[in-house]
Amino acid sequence: MSGAHGSVLSVNVGRARAVAFTDAPGGETGIDKRPVDGPVRVAPAGPPGLAGGGVSGDTVCDLRFHGGADRAVYAFAREDLDGWQRDLGRVLGNGSFGENLTVLGMDLRDALIGERWRVGPSTVLEVTGGRIPCRTFAGWLGEKGWVRRFTRAASPGAMLRVVEAGDVRAGDRIAVVHRPDHDVTVSRLFRAVTTERTMLPDVLVAAPWMEREQLEIAQRYTAKYPAGKGR
Repeated sequence: MSGAHGSVLSVNVGRARAVAFTDAPGGETGIDKRPVDGPVRVAPAGPPGLAGGGVSGDTVCDLRFHGGADRAVYAFAREDLDGWQRDLGRVLGNGSFGENLTVLGMDLRDALIGERWRVGPSTVLEVTGGRIPCRTFAGWLGEKGWVRRFTRAASPGAMLRVVEAGDVRAGDRIAVVHRPDHDVTVSRLFRAVTTERTMLPDVLVAAPWMEREQLEIAQRYTAKYPAGKGR
């Protein structure tokens, strides 16, 4: 609900480097993100497919699936990283999942699509969807069956649009300042586009705020399968 809050544990950025485990054009990825000191400028990104991300100093290599206005920032909860640490038996530092913001005290599964956060004194971000795992993410983690395991957890973190630019730093408070009048959460949308596709027609109530890939999945499915006749 409006008024809920958490905090920024770290702001993380990555530089492009060549790897063998990505199918991104150029064979490079910026998924290896590390915490940085001091304030970091966060600003609206440009058109999807053409522009990078919204976090200054962060490199976006595969514009097909990352960056652009509707995926300008990616947030993941420290609590979820801690859970994966226990499950995987390995240390996962802030930024380990390629997130720009490692946040504390927020259950991102329950964030509504279109929900707005005020981060620090001036930045406003808007939730657009969750992260759909890909080959690069799986290769980066190096865990067998990672895409399936991550998908089953249905806790994908939050992709964010930048509504108002500002400087963000570790320790900034995150306040939820608006929640739209629907019930499509990050987790519900993620399950709809991955494992429970009969839910897709229902999530289109959040279409005005959804990031492009998940919106296209929902629209294509709904056009193909009339209500109640999906599979």
